[in-house]
Amino acid sequence: MIKFKHRFIAIIVSVLLLFSLTVNAKSAKTEPQALVESVATEMLERIKKDQELIKNEPAHINKLVNELVIPHFDFHKMSRWVLAKYWRKANATQKKQFVEEFKTLLVRTYATSLSEYIDQEIKYLPFRGKIASGDVTVRSEIEQAGSFPIPINYRLHNNDGDWKVYDITIDDISLVANYRSSFAKHIRKSGIDDLISTLAQKSKK
Repeated sequence: MIKFKHRFIAIIVSVLLLFSLTVNAKSAKTEPQALVESVATEMLERIKKDQELIKNEPAHINKLVNELVIPHFDFHKMSRWVLAKYWRKANATQKKQFVEEFKTLLVRTYATSLSEYIDQEIKYLPFRGKIASGDVTVRSEIEQAGSFPIPINYRLHNNDGDWKVYDITIDDISLVANYRSSFAKHIRKSGIDDLISTLAQKSKK
C-alpha cells in the first residue's frame, strides 16, 4: 500500500541528525537555524558514543528517536497536511488515532535508516524567512563523495514559543507531499479507518 523510494528513505538518515536533541529554551525560541546546527552536532556525538550499544541492542535506536527526535516535530500539523481534505472529514477519534500511527510510522522508518548511518558532512546555508513571522525555512546540504550535494530544507513554525518542524524537502521532494499521495490513494480505495488499521499493523510487525 505504501511505497517509499529507496533513495528518499536512505536520505532520511540525515534528517535525524538535525532534529534529535533537546537544546536550551532560549536557542529554540530565538534562532531556528542555531537549533538545527546545535542538535546536529549533539546527535553526531551521541551516535558515535552509542555505536556499540546500538550494535548489540538495535531497539536502542527507537529509544533515541522517541526521546531525542520526536520533540522537534509538530505531528498534529503534519498530520493535517498529510491527510489534507480527508483530515476535515475525519472525526476526533480518527484524527487522534491517525496522529499516533503516523508518528509511529515515522519513528520506525527513521530508526531503520539511522541504523545504517554513514558519516556525512553537513553544510548550512542562509535560512529563508523572518523570525518575526514565526515561519522559516532552514536550508542545508549533505555532501556526497564523488557526487553532487543533496539539498535538504526544513520548514519550521513557532509553536507556543518552540520551533517545530512541519515539513522537510529532500532533493526537492516534500516529505508531507510524498506521504499525502500514498495515503490519499489508500483512503480513496478503502477509507481512513482502513488506512489507520494498516499503519497499526505495520507498526506491530
